[in-house]
Amino acid sequence: MIESAIGFAAVFVLVLLRIPIAFSMGLVGMVGFAWQTNFRASISMVGQLIIDTSQDYGLSVVPLFILMGLFVNKGGISRELYQVSNAFLGHFRGGLAMATIVACGGFAAICGSSLATAATMSKVAMPEMRKFGYADSLSTASIAAGGTLGILIPPSVILVIYGLLTETSIGKLFIAGIIPGMMGILFYLLAVRISVARNPEAGPAGPRATWGERLSALKGVWAVLALFGLVIGGLYGALNFWPLNLAFSPTEAAGMGAAGAFFIALARGGLGWGDIKEVLEESAVTTASLFAVLIGAWIFSNFVNLAGLPEGLRAAVTALDVGPWAVMALIILVYILLGCIFESLSMLLLTVPIFFPLVTALGFDPVWFGIIVVVVTEISLITPPVGLNVFVLKGVVGDVTTATIFRGVTPFWMVDILRLILLLLLPGLVLFLPNQM
Repeated sequence: MIESAIGFAAVFVLVLLRIPIAFSMGLVGMVGFAWQTNFRASISMVGQLIIDTSQDYGLSVVPLFILMGLFVNKGGISRELYQVSNAFLGHFRGGLAMATIVACGGFAAICGSSLATAATMSKVAMPEMRKFGYADSLSTASIAAGGTLGILIPPSVILVIYGLLTETSIGKLFIAGIIPGMMGILFYLLAVRISVARNPEAGPAGPRATWGERLSALKGVWAVLALFGLVIGGLYGALNFWPLNLAFSPTEAAGMGAAGAFFIALARGGLGWGDIKEVLEESAVTTASLFAVLIGAWIFSNFVNLAGLPEGLRAAVTALDVGPWAVMALIILVYILLGCIFESLSMLLLTVPIFFPLVTALGFDPVWFGIIVVVVTEISLITPPVGLNVFVLKGVVGDVTTATIFRGVTPFWMVDILRLILLLLLPGLVLFLPNQM
């Protein structure tokens, strides 16, 4: 236990010194493992982990989903999602912000990345909201909060990583994320209503679209529905009937999604040779950075497991004689605090190998815990002082202060906490759909 505590402290110090989290965890893990055994065994463990990770077929799902999201972005689908959302919601007070939330949810369903969703939708929605006189605080907050949906609504790269780390069914995790994801959209719409109720000038109503304009806008989102149906329907066997007979593993679903996104982008004329090269390069760079963090986390996990941290935590909980829910409350508090320091993937990789054995030993469902972890991570993406989505948006928009975005996003993380409480008190909201599969 003492060695593990020293290891965590060392990781925090290295991160504060601006050493990348992958190298911080890997270095501390390697040195700690060598301290527990010997240097030769530590080097051998690191080398074997790198080889095993690069050859793991299950991990191929990660670059394929990343590739799918990048092709979708190049296909211009984000703009069409915003247009159809605006056609149905734009005439309400705060309607453009609501349309942004809904469009972010749709884009998240085929992108899987919060940062990519926030960055993409800022280029689409921000000019429109400024055109109609929306306050920058509400405009940027709706984009930053809507972007967090990218790690929960399936397919989600974060849920894939959690499933691989804990050997939990990725299919069940995906289906479990649907109801909490829909709740997130509805609660964010409520946050917009609260914002415009407090300051009606922040989100003036726009012109009402005719039904003809709405139906015309709907024609532009067939690709989103088809791609989502292909990936999710194939994954759950919903397409396993004559003459289709399609049933995918997670990796096959990701491959079909990437191929489908490629042909959709190609058909729309938004994909030249330069674009293909750019997508492939960005996909390779993103995948490499994810795998680096993943390897570093596994090295660190091997060290803390050898040092007896999971067993020590279980013994400490037993000695304290507190209930399982008290332990869960402490774990959630730890995640909220770590969200002020780490970005979402790093936090997940650092903590899940430590907390997961304890959580399952206390009788909590691994699928439910995975969704709870992701929802807490969503909250950390928009809460001060770090709020990674906020800083990504600040970098894209440029002329809005960070303080303005954080002020506007306050109602959004407050309703997020309400959603988290509901998911904690009513686990059936998470587990209903997986139990039906």
